[in-house]
Amino acid sequence: MIAIAGCKDESNNENNTILNPDVPSVTEGDWYRPVVFVTWQWQLAGTINTSYAVEIYDVDLFNTPLVTIQELQASGKKVVCYFSAGSYEDFREDKDQFLPEELGSTLNGWEDERWLDIRSTNVHKIMKSRLDLARKKGCDGVEPDNMDGYTNNSGFNLTAKDQLAFNKFIANEAHKRELSVGLKNDLDQIIELVDYYDFGSSGSRVSIV
Repeated sequence: MIAIAGCKDESNNENNTILNPDVPSVTEGDWYRPVVFVTWQWQLAGTINTSYAVEIYDVDLFNTPLVTIQELQASGKKVVCYFSAGSYEDFREDKDQFLPEELGSTLNGWEDERWLDIRSTNVHKIMKSRLDLARKKGCDGVEPDNMDGYTNNSGFNLTAKDQLAFNKFIANEAHKRELSVGLKNDLDQIIELVDYYDFGSSGSRVSIV
């Protein structure tokens, strides 16, 4: 017997939709655009220390109380809200909205996260809801994480075109809600995405694009 291991074949999955990788960027809107050499504080867990003399705070979308966001903004700071757009986290309040077939391989080093099938219409719907939440909480921008599933062992046959289309979708949906948006991880496609994103992050460094 010969056993063959591979990725799932989702080509005929009725829950998948085709996003346009050539969709133009949303350019009209009054969202926050960070300037070069802006200062940041990045804190996703625990009680937020609001005393740092920085221009931007990057905080967790779900766990940061509205009052904290408002306090930071009242002191003249901008607030960027973090969420994972490319992975499922088993501790998020909307975790039950994901379908089993949309959950792929576990992320290396993060046992409570699994890669998402970013081609899924349902995943797109959930990400729109997360952006709606960011808008509702008054975030100035968002930092969607894990935007490079196609370069990882995701458990899906994701292509560079799939990733490009999804990343453009996320950026445009953020801008439609007048949210600034940062490109996380997928710096290999930054040339194609530079007109869609307002800043970029490789995990340890932030760049204005």
